Amino acid sequence: MNIIKWAKRQRVRHTLKHHPIPFLLWKKALRRAALLHELSSVEKARLRKLATLFLHHKTITGARAFELSDEMVIVIAAQAALPILNLGLNYYSNWIEVIVYPGAFRVSHESIDSNGVSSNETNILSGEAWLRGPVILSWEDVEHDLHAPHLEHNVVIHEFAHKLDMLDGSADGLPPLHPHMEIEQWAEALSTAYEILQQQVAHHQRTRINAYAATTPAEFFAVVSEYFFAAPVILNRYCPQVYQQLVKFYRQNPLARRK
Repeated sequence: MNIIKWAKRQRVRHTLKHHPIPFLLWKKALRRAALLHELSSVEKARLRKLATLFLHHKTITGARAFELSDEMVIVIAAQAALPILNLGLNYYSNWIEVIVYPGAFRVSHESIDSNGVSSNETNILSGEAWLRGPVILSWEDVEHDLHAPHLEHNVVIHEFAHKLDMLDGSADGLPPLHPHMEIEQWAEALSTAYEILQQQVAHHQRTRINAYAATTPAEFFAVVSEYFFAAPVILNRYCPQVYQQLVKFYRQNPLARRK
């Protein structure tokens, strides 16, 4: 075995043995996050290990003196670990920080139009993911999603899906696919569903997938990832090809957990 890989495995074993998430706190976090209730006992055990490693490698801090309890931190870590349950922590590489605001936060971005004129745009956000930077979350929204999973919304899943999308250096709705996946199939499934949604929004038709997904391909991937974990029945009903591509990418099948 390569000495570097051996050393990494030893560090992982040491972390899991000496710094595990306390069992009672873990049980409380699982009870609060309805998103995790349908996981099997084996999956929950694996999720606890992955969340432990996540907390060992990342920092979760409150913004503006916002104090986070241990339970709040674990609730975030557990949900963040769900998308990479069968992928591994390396999928969250090249960044270290999660910043949590008490509620929605104001963000200003400078943009330059085709004429070279710059302008500042200010938005009120519930979450944001920076390329090689932090994930930023609103605790008010995180907590709301814990109690209302039927709304098909989960800000933690959304922002961490962006992080997966950014692994190849850009947020474009195309994360690095596994070797067995065909990029043409991915593009056809997601592009077709994205274009249909855009047409529905443009013609003011009722959409079953959150209309925000029609903003950009990156937002489409993040939103359908929310549905994949929080409302798989809906995603499979209205975007079955998208659902199947996400099964292959995340190496999970949330619908199978409901049988």
